[in-house]
Amino acid sequence: MSDVKKFLYVNRKAPYGTIYALESLEVVLIGAAFDQDVSLAFLDDGVFQLTRDQNTDGIGVKNFSPTFRALGDYDVTRLYVEKESLDERGLTADDLQEIMYEDEDDDWAEKPAIRIVSRAEMTDIMAEQDVILSF
Repeated sequence: MSDVKKFLYVNRKAPYGTIYALESLEVVLIGAAFDQDVSLAFLDDGVFQLTRDQNTDGIGVKNFSPTFRALGDYDVTRLYVEKESLDERGLTADDLQEIMYEDEDDDWAEKPAIRIVSRAEMTDIMAEQDVILSF
């Protein structure tokens, strides 16, 4: 059995209007920098964090969504998005930004980090974790 604990960061909040989304991303980057086995889950309004072409000009805050594309550099390669949360908000996988990582075990092939999963699959993913942090 591995000594490395599996951490799942659950994102349920919209990207702007509260500090939760940005704080989650910062904690994920810190944890990954210290070699934690990190993955993220996006449920409820958290799915909006991954939408493409975010424009924050009207609210006067920095758009931090491009930072998600750097997660692969920190070996964060599993971003689980709940399909039902997308459906309930009128979104599809095509509305999400493209987040890729290079798979060193597959000759550095670029692969998508976002995985659309059902609510039931998300429950199973959560059950496999050692630590779950919810934002």
